[in-house]
Amino acid sequence: MKFDLRKSVLIPAILLLAGLVLLNLIARNSYFRWDFTDTKMYSLSSSTKKVIGRIDDLVNVKVYFSDNLPGEYGNNRRYLQDILEEYAAISKGNIRFEFYVPDTDEALGEEAQKSGVQPVQLQVIEKDEAVVKKVFMGVAIYFEDQREVIPVVLSTTGLEYEITTRIKKLVEKNKEFVGIINTGVDGPQTTTLSQILRQRYEVRSIDISNEIPSNINVLIITGIKDSLETGSFTNLERFLNNGGNMFVAQNPLDVDLQTQKAEVFQSNFFDLLKPYGLSITENLILDKSCGRVNVMQNMGFIRMNVPMEYPFLPIIRSFNADEVLVSGLEQVHVFFSTEIEFDSVASNVTTIPLFSSSNKSGVMTGFYNLGPDPKQNPQLRNLNQPGKVVAARSELVHEETGVVSQLILVADNRFLSDDGGGAVPENHVFMMNAIDFLLGDRDLIALRSREITDRKLDEEKVTDEAKRTWKWVNGLLPSLLIVGFGFMRLQRHKRYTKMIEEMYD
Repeated sequence: MKFDLRKSVLIPAILLLAGLVLLNLIARNSYFRWDFTDTKMYSLSSSTKKVIGRIDDLVNVKVYFSDNLPGEYGNNRRYLQDILEEYAAISKGNIRFEFYVPDTDEALGEEAQKSGVQPVQLQVIEKDEAVVKKVFMGVAIYFEDQREVIPVVLSTTGLEYEITTRIKKLVEKNKEFVGIINTGVDGPQTTTLSQILRQRYEVRSIDISNEIPSNINVLIITGIKDSLETGSFTNLERFLNNGGNMFVAQNPLDVDLQTQKAEVFQSNFFDLLKPYGLSITENLILDKSCGRVNVMQNMGFIRMNVPMEYPFLPIIRSFNADEVLVSGLEQVHVFFSTEIEFDSVASNVTTIPLFSSSNKSGVMTGFYNLGPDPKQNPQLRNLNQPGKVVAARSELVHEETGVVSQLILVADNRFLSDDGGGAVPENHVFMMNAIDFLLGDRDLIALRSREITDRKLDEEKVTDEAKRTWKWVNGLLPSLLIVGFGFMRLQRHKRYTKMIEEMYD
């Protein structure tokens, strides 16, 4: 039998095999992915690539992850492996990772726990029964003689940020110091804030009655309710004059939720803001876009808690799109905030608004009635004023020395406290962005706000007329589509019947 080489499948098979080998060789050194998600959440950001580019030695990543995990936890493992492969490819060999399954290996289990990855209890289904198992879902990252740990990976949301943050902290040579002013036992508790900041920086509690240490790069101030002593005021002023940067969460109103009243207090601290072209008005901002509180209401024969919108707790969604500091944010929460005004200042000062309330706002001045019931507090119903600036930043160039100082102000005493904005994840993103901005470190600012957190409808566009329109559309459109589809089927059936009749006539 004569062999026809031209008709043989051998040559196409050889060419296909050679092509696959070539593609694999290229893929070892090049990594490319099409990501059509809105925030490119399945691809490494340019911020991460910059951090990876600074690695000058080997980073070892050990992943302790149990097998056969149910549902989303199994997906977390696959996502983690995909994203680590991209880290390794971009690093050109400087990042290596390996997965370990400690469930059946006692030595691996002990190694994982010594690394800081502790087992967690998880309910799984085995043999049609719900059982509780101890599983491992953590990551340990090693660089030189240092280690950073992600104790448990419960979700893929923010995972790139978690990994990149820890790598950045390991490879950075110069540690940044952030100081939080200690305002005493009566001051706001900022435990959550401190824990979050320690993931990236060295955090110190600062007593401003003493000279502020020169290694403090950013100073955080909140909870001041009285005038500062002369020495404390001088220390803050000297810190700023020497090029120090400050984040301030402060306004001149002391709110008492027990009596539902607020009182204005006087403090010389606000004099520090004047050279930066910022002043805080003595009012309270109300906003139609707001959080809710539970209010006792009579419901027939019983009294029960009913959630009601509380305009004193604005949910901010209006951000300055030209500012990298806030351009990627979706929302932040403020509590009993006041309005920031911009004073006319010299040419050596630059002031920029960061975010403001919605265009359905109002203000309360003079007598502050904080009652949540609109029937007893009519000012809660008159919310038709334009947005009020709640946060701003300022940059001052000292004329004598040429030194630059930066200040970020949020007119909210509770923005950083554990019982207020400090418990809101979106506020954490803004806070970390602000600290990075003041330090001149922009690598992680865009990365923090990549993940989609909230996509609520624009309340200004959701009018009663729009609701009625879409109600009719949702009610009629499905019925019209069904009737239209039925009519098309009927016409098609008639044409088919007519064609059969013509064939047999």
